[in-house]
Amino acid sequence: MKNTKYMNPYLAGFLLGLLLLLTIYITGHGLGASGAAKNVVIYSLETIAPTHSENVPFLQDFNKTHEGSPLKAWLVFEVLGALLGAFISGTLANRLKLKVEHHSGITSKTRLVAALIGGALFGLGSQLGRGCTSGAALSGMAVFSTGGILTMLAIFGGGYLFAYFFRKLWIN
Repeated sequence: MKNTKYMNPYLAGFLLGLLLLLTIYITGHGLGASGAAKNVVIYSLETIAPTHSENVPFLQDFNKTHEGSPLKAWLVFEVLGALLGAFISGTLANRLKLKVEHHSGITSKTRLVAALIGGALFGLGSQLGRGCTSGAALSGMAVFSTGGILTMLAIFGGGYLFAYFFRKLWIN
């Protein structure tokens, strides 16, 4: 097995903290990705089914503060920048490959289905918890929010709790 060199995790955490401080200083808000997805999904829903959108109280409330195209929301550009940065980083590190990593005992299809279900559940949880990991947990902890600290504890606690049961999806 080839040993791959990654960034020092302490340096990466320090740089993430600096990025978070810079984001709060420039925008007055912390980091967050689920808000971008919500903007795009709601805008798409309003375009596809405008009559339905007019009759849903949640969408009416959302539209009072988020009018127009999702391209007016800075969170959308944050997510696009993260995707572009990941692509550039993968290219420069010569790690940009289209492959599915999984345990030898399961298929690529099983791994992809598990990842899709996990992502959907995490997306649902981010909406129920009023923010994703970066928005609720990292940004919340940066300002010493009790909710941010509890969110981070719940995310990591849930991850450790369920990792035992799902470990065969990624460990040989």
